[in-house]
Amino acid sequence: MLKAKVLVVGPSECGKTALANFIADATEYIGGEYSPTQGVRFESSWPALMKDSHGVIIVFNADIPSHLKEIEMWHINFIQQQRLQDSQCLLIAHVKPGSGDQAERPHLSSALAKLTLVYSNLEEDPEDVRKEFVKYLQGVVSSLSESRDREEMSIIT
Repeated sequence: MLKAKVLVVGPSECGKTALANFIADATEYIGGEYSPTQGVRFESSWPALMKDSHGVIIVFNADIPSHLKEIEMWHINFIQQQRLQDSQCLLIAHVKPGSGDQAERPHLSSALAKLTLVYSNLEEDPEDVRKEFVKYLQGVVSSLSESRDREEMSIIT
């Protein structure tokens, strides 16, 4: 069985924990009052977190203009510096409970525009979010499997 390490990163208060818990079936999604999670905000600890990661999910709230600038920083630090492929990354525009409809398509930098963008609204389409995550994770695991097979073939030959 292959194991994949996927990081979920993004600006404060964008819904990372709610989304991760929902996808992992760790809890049923229940909208409500914001309860902050203690995150890792110290850049000095990022290399340890990134070590041996196979994918990165960047979550942001498209309704908050500062998040668009912040996700560029997350992209540079967690994707570009780790030399991950675009297929190993997923960009999620998360709509927080009670904020209404899906946000307009955000204006993304050229590097971010290459990534798969998924809109997440756990109140209106939770199973669509789960389906997109499963599709993304299948791609990461497939890439990991192919990499392992190439490595084994290079040892054999």
